Amino acid sequence: MTDPTLNYVSCPDAAGGHRMAFWLWGDASAPHVVVCVHGLSRQGRDFDVLARALVERSPHPVRIACPDVVGRGRSDWLADPMGYVIPAYAGDMLAMLKQLHAAAPVATLDWVGTSMGGLIGMGLAAQPQLLPVPLRRLVLNDVGPAIQWGALQRIGEYLGNTGRFDSVQQAADAMWEISKSFGPHTAQQWLTLSQAMVRQRDGAFTLHYDPAIAVPFRTLDEASAAAGQAALWQMYDAIRADTLLLRGARSDLLTRETAQDMTRRGPKARLIEFEGVGHAPTLVAHEQVEAVASFLLQTGSASHEEPYRGAG
Repeated sequence: MTDPTLNYVSCPDAAGGHRMAFWLWGDASAPHVVVCVHGLSRQGRDFDVLARALVERSPHPVRIACPDVVGRGRSDWLADPMGYVIPAYAGDMLAMLKQLHAAAPVATLDWVGTSMGGLIGMGLAAQPQLLPVPLRRLVLNDVGPAIQWGALQRIGEYLGNTGRFDSVQQAADAMWEISKSFGPHTAQQWLTLSQAMVRQRDGAFTLHYDPAIAVPFRTLDEASAAAGQAALWQMYDAIRADTLLLRGARSDLLTRETAQDMTRRGPKARLIEFEGVGHAPTLVAHEQVEAVASFLLQTGSASHEEPYRGAG
């Protein structure tokens, strides 16, 4: 399969429910399921390059689900913007997994989460009783229990500003101005990543997401962000899945100190850093895809291997 199929799952909420879209790659009946969840203002087609590689390289059938978290991409927008929070997103993921498990039993479950998607994965990995089967392997892409306040402030400067553009290229150029921390991309790579990031609305192109996702984000302050770190560390320490931690060497969200702490605590993550990249690696560059694919498709345990630094 060279392209994914678009699917939907019905999810409960206080306003009567919503639909979450997800893109399904590979064999729809495969017992090995990989869930790939994007960052705060992104969407599920971010994982096209990685998903194709996994399908092509896997020695056995694999099913890859890449959701558009509610409020993004092809998913519904919420009536109440205060529903745009990680616990609610985790509930939607459980609904998706339940639907996938009913369609064909899940025997092996892996998770790839970029930034926000990693936080959702951490929460579910720490509560394996909620899942069809416990997570086997977890990839955390440039995120951990301690998140730098300065990075959240930077993200808050643009979050919710979905703009109006005359073309996809114009939108891509505008997104590049706020996304240079993603690291080097060719013009074609960036345009391909950008195509699913825009939609036509009222005669113009605009970014794909509900501007109201910024509402709960802006209720955060430095004190509340710091207070949540203890709970996040407790969650991380409860994870038993083999864990791979990816970090952009220039990341302003995940410090090297936090990343090193994550190699010593909880699941004792294996750490790979990518030079020339900040927050967050897009999993498009060959070495980034190779790191994730090798981790997910190898046999045996990888948790306690020595960390190493990847080229970027």
